[in-house]
Amino acid sequence: MTIPVETRQATAYWTVSPGKGELRTEELPAPNPDEAVVRAIYSGISKGTEMVVHHGSVPDRVAERMCAPRQEGDFPGPVKFGYLSVGVVEQGPKEWLGQRVFCLNPHQDRYVVPVDQLTRIPDGVPSRRAVLTGTVETAVNALWEAGPRLGDRIAVVGAGLVGGTVATLLRTFPLARLQLVDLNEEREHLAKEIGIDFTTPDQAAADCDIVFHCSASQEGLARSLQLVGDEGEVIEMSWYADRTVTLPLGEDFHARRLSIRASQVGVVAQPRRHRRTTGDRLDLAVGLLDDPVFDAFLTGSSPFAELPEVVRGLADGSLPALCHVIEYPASTAEPKPDKAETNKNAR
Repeated sequence: MTIPVETRQATAYWTVSPGKGELRTEELPAPNPDEAVVRAIYSGISKGTEMVVHHGSVPDRVAERMCAPRQEGDFPGPVKFGYLSVGVVEQGPKEWLGQRVFCLNPHQDRYVVPVDQLTRIPDGVPSRRAVLTGTVETAVNALWEAGPRLGDRIAVVGAGLVGGTVATLLRTFPLARLQLVDLNEEREHLAKEIGIDFTTPDQAAADCDIVFHCSASQEGLARSLQLVGDEGEVIEMSWYADRTVTLPLGEDFHARRLSIRASQVGVVAQPRRHRRTTGDRLDLAVGLLDDPVFDAFLTGSSPFAELPEVVRGLADGSLPALCHVIEYPASTAEPKPDKAETNKNAR
């Protein structure tokens, strides 16, 4: 299959300077034999990280480490950033043609990518829901890091996209207690949708075996140290970017021999690093999305042409969202309906 001349250009979203983004047109390179041309259907906005990039808040010290897998440009900008893209292979090796795929690619309507950076989407996973693959991958990595055990008491502090996804996966574990903790009592609705006990920080149960902290606030981290039991562990999943965090380490931390361990999706968690690749982790993540409960995290959608305005709305808080989905013109012309979407429409 050869790409028509009129489609050899691509449009992508760039953060051009702190607080400003725009759509830019660029030439689409010819693919090599081991590459594919992907036509985007949907992409998702990872609000926490992408707002850090939008505000130009990536610290210089870790800028190289925090690059997205297929990022172009450098922080603070101009930079093409993003990593929740779902599309269809238009051109490439025969076995990939027509396949629905997830890719850690920025917001772009068409792109050329090595096929070993593509993750096939199972038939039972709707394309729109598949944008959450990168977020579920982050949650899987944290669970590998923490290693929850039978009968554990666990709290997830911060009911945003990442915290909610971690709690959603944990709800299938044989735990003694699982609570989703957030200051925003409106998040109780989300907790009910995913079938998890919700509580506010002041009402949360203490003596936890593990606390996953996902609120990106120093208050949330301080409360996590209070909620974890003696010699317990807090798994820190928040990225504070260039903000300084102050903790009351003179209280619980030393007296109760607590631990804070970072979890970051850039590498496979140490307990699984020698037996799992990042590709294995992505395959696991996209397979877990056959559960319709994850639709609770898709809280809005907008056409690709409106992406600059959407990012501004997310940044100033006028557009509340967990995961906001960007729809590309091709989203109305998928190659074939997948089973999950067909079943959903039948209901």
